[in-house]
Amino acid sequence: MTHSTHRKRVLAGSAALAVALTTAGLAVGPSAAGYGEAVIEPVETDLAGKDWVTTRATSNDADSRLATDGDESTAWTPSGHRAHKKKDQALTLDLGGAYDGLHKIEVVLAGAAPARYVVETSADERRWVTVADHRDGRSGAAGTTALVDRDGTRYARVRFTDPAARGKQPGVAEIHAYNYLRDDLRLGADLSYADQERDQPYYLDAEAALAGDPDPGPHLLDVVQDRGMEHLRLRIWNDPRDETTGVETDPAYQGPERSLTVAREITARDMSLGIDFHYADSWADPSKQPKPRAWAELPFDELTGQVHDFTADYLTRLKARGTTPAKVAVGNEVINGFLYGSEAEIIGTTAPQYFTDEADVYQSRPGGGLLWDYWRSADPDEQRLYTQQWDRFATLMASGIDAVRETSPESEVEIHAIVDTGRLDKTMEFWTQLLTRLEAADAAPDVLALSYYPEWHGSPEELEHNLHTIADAFPDYALDVAETAYPAESWPPGDPTPLPNSPFPVTVQGQADAIQRVFQVANDVPGNRVQGVLVWEPANWQPMFTWVETGSGWFPEANASLDVFHDSDVTHVLQDDVRVVTRTHDDVRLPRTVAVLTPGNSRPGRTAVVWQALPDDATATQRTSQRTFTVDGTTQYGPVTATVHVLPDR
Repeated sequence: MTHSTHRKRVLAGSAALAVALTTAGLAVGPSAAGYGEAVIEPVETDLAGKDWVTTRATSNDADSRLATDGDESTAWTPSGHRAHKKKDQALTLDLGGAYDGLHKIEVVLAGAAPARYVVETSADERRWVTVADHRDGRSGAAGTTALVDRDGTRYARVRFTDPAARGKQPGVAEIHAYNYLRDDLRLGADLSYADQERDQPYYLDAEAALAGDPDPGPHLLDVVQDRGMEHLRLRIWNDPRDETTGVETDPAYQGPERSLTVAREITARDMSLGIDFHYADSWADPSKQPKPRAWAELPFDELTGQVHDFTADYLTRLKARGTTPAKVAVGNEVINGFLYGSEAEIIGTTAPQYFTDEADVYQSRPGGGLLWDYWRSADPDEQRLYTQQWDRFATLMASGIDAVRETSPESEVEIHAIVDTGRLDKTMEFWTQLLTRLEAADAAPDVLALSYYPEWHGSPEELEHNLHTIADAFPDYALDVAETAYPAESWPPGDPTPLPNSPFPVTVQGQADAIQRVFQVANDVPGNRVQGVLVWEPANWQPMFTWVETGSGWFPEANASLDVFHDSDVTHVLQDDVRVVTRTHDDVRLPRTVAVLTPGNSRPGRTAVVWQALPDDATATQRTSQRTFTVDGTTQYGPVTATVHVLPDR
């Protein structure tokens, strides 16, 4: 997170501010214009149209792409050539990698003629599992929906099983493959401000509060756990200081000692813990990476030793308390290096203020800052310095990674960077230079992480492109979105205009949609490569809470957008598309039940459908052409649509 514009909400005085706004005629609390409900549906992605998904066919392969072009009027059709007379004809969808959240496949056939076919899935194209069987030639005449509950699905195939029908198979107009949030995508937050707010009660919802319930409410950690967060990260400052003056802060919020207590509070609730070492006394991010004051004047070898020892000592203390972290980040947003020293003059950094004011101390010895200005320089001296700083940065990074491996081998090691808008080339150079050195030193990390804020890092589509590019280039590493956020209106309700690079308005609904979009992008990377998504400080910066007046005073209550952590998961996948074929003057036979899948239960069940009344002329005389209409239905799990194809008399 770039903290030059950091907004710390001061809890003291919030009630007075709310009273002032009310007196001025501005609404506050849950009924305010900037707050209210958010409609949050489970994440669902049709992967079939994605750039990384490909199709191929046993015949007429050039037309196979027509089955994923979004146009049901075009289709892949099996060849009628005699060479294929004794072979099953098939269209295969390659999703580009394994998916654990793929639960629904829809096939739309071209036309409504009888066809014999099966729909199959596979992880490796060697072993195929039939998920829809229509070899009887009667069912599935216009298409089918298959519900799937198998981890690791990469391929889906429509295979026509009647070679004798050469040239008469209807073909595939469209195939859809729907992906849902997988169970092990870890959602949570950097919630380091839980340190400051340990004594601040929060309401799970405002109804009891507004009714005058004297109970002051639960801890912030209880609220976020109730809303579905599973993993919380804490930043660790060495010796917390004021970012302007450099004076030690009291209390030493987010320092090593206090964070031990917060870590225990997190793990006591059975949430997983992440530790983010800033290796600084205040904010470390792409614009500033100051050394801790205690290390500022150390020779480089001793600085390297301090990184190791500080990391090892703190992890040892955490483990001794039974709070072993699941993940440890060595540095925070280190795209420009970290632990800046004498190279800062070349980098040109002037932040934080104390780093500049005491340059004789902080910039007296070399550190691990990167000299990007020399990246493509033709000057041999500048190239030498560029390489030298990469070596220093990698040496410091390896020292921290080695400390994690030695003292907490159960913890995954993460390196956290960014991709600025239009600067993916820089980030790819970063990973190439750093990982080459770390692999040579036997100090490779487990996870490559990014921050994503649309105003600085581009559109959701750019995030998707960036994650895919990194995943393809470095296949041995998992990925993370270590920070993301989107502002919702706070005090007072403000301008709902979307942020740069974003389609989402600055409202509670817009906040929920923006955050869920990041969940979706992360979940859709092939191979289940992205491990998790963390929101940045939902109780403070870009907050997801609103202050409400209760019988006991003013308390923060969770905005509806916070439900995105819970409601983005799918609980049931419904066969919501039904295709029926009938003939002129025949009865339309709509199914009484449709399939429904509870992920994790393997086999779909059935649920009853209540259909709307059919049109009076549903199967009126149809002499020469096919007629199509739709009928809406309802189930306890959601709506269903039946597409009815009325064929003319024979």
